[in-house]
Formats: sequence, C-alpha cells, structure tokens
Amino acid sequence: MSAAVPFEKPIVELEQKIEELAGLSDPALAEEIARLRGQLVELRRKIYSRLDPWQITQVARHPRRPYTLDYIEGLMEGWQELHGDRRFADDRSLLAGFAFFKGRPVAVIGHQKGRQTRQKIERNFGMPRPEGYRKALRVMQLAEKFGRPIIAFVDTPGAYPGLDAEERGQAEAIATNLREMARLRVPVVVTVTGEGGSGGALAIAVGNRINMLEFAIYSVISPEGCASILWRDAGKAEEMARALKLTARDLKELDVIDEVIEEPPGGAHSDAQSAISGLGQVLERQLGELATLGPEELVEQRYERFRRMGRFSEVL
Repeated sequence: MSAAVPFEKPIVELEQKIEELAGLSDPALAEEIARLRGQLVELRRKIYSRLDPWQITQVARHPRRPYTLDYIEGLMEGWQELHGDRRFADDRSLLAGFAFFKGRPVAVIGHQKGRQTRQKIERNFGMPRPEGYRKALRVMQLAEKFGRPIIAFVDTPGAYPGLDAEERGQAEAIATNLREMARLRVPVVVTVTGEGGSGGALAIAVGNRINMLEFAIYSVISPEGCASILWRDAGKAEEMARALKLTARDLKELDVIDEVIEEPPGGAHSDAQSAISGLGQVLERQLGELATLGPEELVEQRYERFRRMGRFSEVL
C-alpha cells in the first residue's frame, strides 16, 4: 500500500506494520497488534482533525474514496440503470436509473469515476459530455412523471471541456438541466461525495437538500485552474484552495449547503462501509422530511434556497 496523499505517510507506515505483524500468525503478537490498531485510529483522528483546504482537496480526490456505484451497491436494491440520451450516445461518466432505497422507489443519478486505467478512460475520469446531462434529465423527468424522489451523487472535476462536447452543446445541456431541475415537482436530495467541480457538478445539483461529505469540495473552479488563470501558475493551487472557500465547513457557513456529513476517522476511503451507512441515514431522514411537502412547496423551497445564495451586507 502506498500513500495516495503525502500527509498520509505516517498512517500508511503504521498500517503496513500492522499487516506485517498480523501476517506472522503469532498469538503472542495479538496484544501488540491491538495496541497498534488503537494507535492507528488515534493517528487518523489527529491528522484528519487539522487538514487545511488543499489537503482536503487531495482527500476529495483520493482514488480509494467511494464512488456512486459504491453508494448504490451499499444503499439501494433493485438498481436498474438506463442508458443513452435518445439523441447521440450513452455517457458512461454519468449514471442514471431507478432503485429502491429503504423500501422507497427512487431515481438515482451520479457521476462515476474509474479506478483502473481502463475504467478511468471508459468513465472519462468522471467528466460528462452533453449526452450525460441529457440522460440524467431524461431520468429525472421520468421520476417526476411517476412521483419518485431523486437522489444525486456529485463527484466530478467538471464537465468535459473537449471540442466534441462543445460541438454537441455542453453549455446548453448544463443550462437546460439547471432550469428543468428548478421546476421538478418531486423531492431532490443532492450529496457532494468527492469533487464538486463547477457547472459539471451543478448540472445535477439543484436540490431541496444539498449535503457534502466532510472531506468533499465544491467550487466554481479547481484550485489549479484558478491559479493558472489568475497567476499563470498552477503551482499556487494550495494558496488558491484557501481563497476559494471550497470545503464543506466553509460552504455550510456561507449557506451554500444544508448539511455536513461526518466521515470516519481517516476519511471515507479508510472505512467505506461506515461512510456509506452514515450517508444513508441522512438521506433517509431528509427524504422523510421532504415527503411532507407538496409539489408546489418543493418547487418554491428549492427556488428560495438558491435565491439565498450570495447574500451579503454592506458595512458603512
């Protein structure tokens, strides 16, 4: 095992030591292994309690972090994926379909990154083209037709910026999703699970409830992209991460999101099952709350929560 991010090196070294001792199958080492495991939990808690925005950005991109399919497998039953936008193609970087969540029929949409090289290419690194957003909208409109709540998982560096995507109307597809999601007459619950990159994220994130996992990020642009534009130096990404206010805690204070969902010590990638279970509890509660609202109330509530964003006051 190798450290995916530099500050995790002490954690990885301790994990390796525990694995080595456990591999010896010596009962006399049981007490030492137990002590080291307790030390590992405390080390994770200590390191992750003081991460800065750039380190949180690295965690949000961690290759072992749970992706949308992991949440579907851990929380849903009867998953049926729908394919294609009925115009051009099926975009594999954005999943859309129907399932049962805690016995409740729901629609599910979400970005999907790959883990191995072939998967990353197949999923286009989680960056949708226009057909992906049109597929998602098709499923959301079906959900509205049949009265099913919509659960969205956001995890993308951003919409794909390639020439082919622009030729097929990338900006128009995103803009259409923003407009149509604002009008949906069913509950929409959105969770940023990793990266929430610009319009590529927002195109499936117009919700009645917007959550972020504790070590996720959500921003109009990546720190590297912003640093490149402002200073022509992507190396200043760490400084830009602080300025962008992209962490869950920052965005909760700014009233951009509704809820910060705590992750296990060491991040969601250290204990995926606990992270998935914790998110499931929040989704169940929020869907229960939204079930008490009528269609018009859902539309109005969604409209008002986005109108509140960007509030400011002048100090004379």
